[in-house]
Amino acid sequence: MRRLALSVSIIVSLGLTGLAIAQTTPGGVRYRWVDASGLPHYSDSLTADALKYGYDIINSNGMVMTHVQRELTPAERAAAQKQADEEAARKHALAEQKAKDIQLLNTYADEDALKSEQQQVLQNLDEQMSTTRMNLHSQDTALTDLLNRAADEERAKKPVPKFLSDQITTQRNVVANERALLERQKANRDVTVQQQAQELQHYRELRTAEKADRGY
Repeated sequence: MRRLALSVSIIVSLGLTGLAIAQTTPGGVRYRWVDASGLPHYSDSLTADALKYGYDIINSNGMVMTHVQRELTPAERAAAQKQADEEAARKHALAEQKAKDIQLLNTYADEDALKSEQQQVLQNLDEQMSTTRMNLHSQDTALTDLLNRAADEERAKKPVPKFLSDQITTQRNVVANERALLERQKANRDVTVQQQAQELQHYRELRTAEKADRGY
């Protein structure tokens, strides 16, 4: 009798456990999500709320197979796209810089080779400015001659001829353009000097890092 009672007890216990499992993992459930209040929901098809809050895909045993994030709002999607674009731009810039660094190291065998190339660039800029200065001097002289001719007419109590006034106006514009060109060339040379200094420093850093990698 005692053995029969024990057997009945075990059967009843197992039956209750099976019922509990059946209640917690109902058949056919495929999606589960939690709403804004923290309450769980189950469904055999996707609903608007599941998409809104994000959901789990679960198997027949109630085990989570995968989790799907909630849908993003338009503002969140825009922010995510912006972040992705910025990250892509950053990686692109890094790749470009790496390619430039490799080219810099491959182009110049040593620091002296780079300095020689930089000096040649500055020399070319100096020659351009020298040519502009000569042109400016020539055009300035021509303007002075025209102004003197106009002054002669005025001293003679004569009106300055229109053609002479037009020539003076044109020549003044030519002189102004030459002066502006010279100023741009000077500014360009100053920027070039700064860029060359940065390039030389960067070259040194690359060579130092290269030697460190090789264990020198």
